[in-house]
Amino acid sequence: MEIYCVGGAVRDQLLGLPVVDHDWVVVGATPQALVALGYRPVGKDFPVFLHPETQEEYALARTERKVAAGYKGFVFHYAPDVTLEDDLRRRDLTINAIARAADGTLIDPLNGVADLRARIFRHTGDAFTEDPVRILRLARFAARFPDFSIAPETALLMRHMVDIGEVDHLVAERVWQEIARGLMEHKPSRMFETLRACGALARLMPELDRLWGVPQRADYHPEVDTGVHVMMVVDEAARAGGSLAVRFAALTHDLGKGNTPADILPRHVGHEARSAELVEALCARLRAPSEVRDLARIVAREHGLIPRAAELRPKTLLTLLERMDAFRRPARLNEVLAACEADARGRLGFEHRDYPQSERMRTALGAALAVDAGAVAAAAVANGLRGDAIGQQVHDARCRAIAHALNESHLPLSS
Repeated sequence: MEIYCVGGAVRDQLLGLPVVDHDWVVVGATPQALVALGYRPVGKDFPVFLHPETQEEYALARTERKVAAGYKGFVFHYAPDVTLEDDLRRRDLTINAIARAADGTLIDPLNGVADLRARIFRHTGDAFTEDPVRILRLARFAARFPDFSIAPETALLMRHMVDIGEVDHLVAERVWQEIARGLMEHKPSRMFETLRACGALARLMPELDRLWGVPQRADYHPEVDTGVHVMMVVDEAARAGGSLAVRFAALTHDLGKGNTPADILPRHVGHEARSAELVEALCARLRAPSEVRDLARIVAREHGLIPRAAELRPKTLLTLLERMDAFRRPARLNEVLAACEADARGRLGFEHRDYPQSERMRTALGAALAVDAGAVAAAAVANGLRGDAIGQQVHDARCRAIAHALNESHLPLSS
């Protein structure tokens, strides 16, 4: 029995990057032999075992054969006579098909080390076409390693996979899993640009794909193209360390611009409401988590109003906070503002502009939260008020508090 470290751990070590997880391949063994040594089986489709001490994954060397459409249409073969080279050849990219022996020797039958040095993503062989998830994985790697390019023959293969419908067999959960991981990489725009280049984005996220080529007013968007703008926004959200929900909201905030009537371009009247509707449909199709969906919907709906916070009167600010459900979930405001700041800075030449709207919105929420709603309601009841009239008293008290905090108590409370 021989054990080799494989895949991402070897790749990242060669790149001088921190290694978080190790994957191991076991050659010349059987499931029974590993169980006898204390390994715990966890694999469903093929034998994967957890080490009795480190709990890291050890998989028996295996080959695979395509028998049906989609990424689940495989049968696996594992036996003591399956070699390490056999196992490496079934992997997706040459840079992920490098193994390290216990003595440190590298086993590199597909020249992955050379591709690492050249910063190239290259498929290991024709078997790449059998698993559509590999398109998503390569796109995610493009977001993680933005200085890598895709080998021309690999790009052609990805386009072929899209053309023959392999991508159409991907299940929503797996698509979302890879998109979510790609959004959390260093430069998420590279994932979506890679998917768009091979035609996969039009199949998986047509609402996003149609944004390229849609013009915007150059005085607000010097980059003009809506698709280019959205990529700048999602990268800005990543640069600022935004959460997954913030990055997805940044990605989807302008979806409604993709179906703006041609006769009013480059203006996009009402695109916020259209964007919110498209976010709902996209999240339902991808089965995105509810917290991601909710934030994206709010940002899509409100990102046209929040930049005007400086001119909004206390009552309008309060109504805006109420629509965000900020009183029950005050932390949500920071995420909404993070996405809106990314939108403001994700424009050509706007990258370092201040965003004072955030401070004004936070001040408004802080003042409103400081109102003792229970005491206001009790006083209203004592004065004989009932039903909606009590809620109006709380609303008015919060409005006065916001006006006072913003030093605008001399102004009308409505906008």
